[in-house]
Amino acid sequence: MSRRGSYGVDAPGALIGLVAGAVIALIATVAAFAAGWWIAWLLLLCAAYSVASAACYAHTTSRGKFAVWSDELAKLRLDGAERVLDLGCGRGAVLTMAAGLVPRGRVTGIDLWRSVDQSGNAEEATRRNAEAEGVSGRVDLVTGDMRSLPFEDGSFDLLLSSLAVHNIPGGEGRERAITEAYRVLAPGGRLRVADFQHGEEYASVLRRLGAEDVTVRDLGWRFWYGGPWFGTRMVSARRPA
Repeated sequence: MSRRGSYGVDAPGALIGLVAGAVIALIATVAAFAAGWWIAWLLLLCAAYSVASAACYAHTTSRGKFAVWSDELAKLRLDGAERVLDLGCGRGAVLTMAAGLVPRGRVTGIDLWRSVDQSGNAEEATRRNAEAEGVSGRVDLVTGDMRSLPFEDGSFDLLLSSLAVHNIPGGEGRERAITEAYRVLAPGGRLRVADFQHGEEYASVLRRLGAEDVTVRDLGWRFWYGGPWFGTRMVSARRPA
């Protein structure tokens, strides 16, 4: 799968921490073996774990998530005229993929553009990526908070979000974001929220709101941020027609 844009690194501080931990573990392992300490073997296991975690994270943020989202969007069998909203769109990884599938539709991305959530996160970077992918003509970008969406009820046929809702502090704030997402979803509209935390929480909110076909499922090793303990899950739902 070829991507022409530049999409940065998810939560760059986390990856830096993993890489730093791996380097420190490797240095400690070499020093322990040089000194002839028995603990060197234990340190070797720690170093191998740290390197694997960092490599797993790097793969997910640079390749894995793109492959998973490409599969997920293909499963939706879009007709090409949908109105799509990407919550916390960042630099447009999912947004531009969706835009490529709706030549007669529109895709709107909303974000607060925080670089702590994604390296180089900025509206200008997302616009450049949309242009690079050849979809800028059907992409709109909005600066806003997921907890108070500036859209009318039922404005979108499809709502997407990838690793964004969990950044909202507090369960009440996340509930508000999911409630807002459901509010702007048109009758018969579909929702796909990928996150590595709080999936069941989001599903519970959607069920209370009356959503149908609510499921939570694991997205597999390609979406691990360091290992299976940081695996991503997909929350799916549909608004009754």
